[in-house]
Amino acid sequence: VEKVAFKDRKVYINKTQYFTSVSKEVWEYKVGGYQVLKKWLSDRKGRKLNLEDLKTYLKIIKAIDETIKLQSELTKFNLSEG
Repeated sequence: VEKVAFKDRKVYINKTQYFTSVSKEVWEYKVGGYQVLKKWLSDRKGRKLNLEDLKTYLKIIKAIDETIKLQSELTKFNLSEG
């Protein structure tokens, strides 16, 4: 991982390598004040990602996407009514 950047639904880890089909909403998703996808890659700067790292990152992308969808569904319910 050299330089982490997001552009046109792509998450770049250097000038030529990137993950595709990542929505802006997923890229910007935060937990505990941290932008999850950016933080995960930034923590690995200077390292070469192996196959397990790549699989893990793709799982994180999918998990965030599913979380956003579920959160959207939950907001449809009025939880203040008993």
